Amino acid sequence: MKRGPRSACRTVLLFATLVAPASVLQAREISVQEAVVQAQHETDGKVLSVQTLTVGKRKVYRVKMLTRDGQVRVVQVQADQ
Repeated sequence: MKRGPRSACRTVLLFATLVAPASVLQAREISVQEAVVQAQHETDGKVLSVQTLTVGKRKVYRVKMLTRDGQVRVVQVQADQ
């Protein structure tokens, strides 16, 4: 069976329909506030400072926390989630 330009176009559209939604769902960038909430849940502490860093091509939030027992702990939260 011979395939024409219409068949190729349908194939491309089908592929784009199946693959595009997966790429949209892959990553969502969280806000600084969301990163702070994650760090608070992880340490049960108080926020001392927050920095936004770029590590390679990724955005990372560095949250410095003071734990209940007086320890300073640094939590890194990936922005892309």
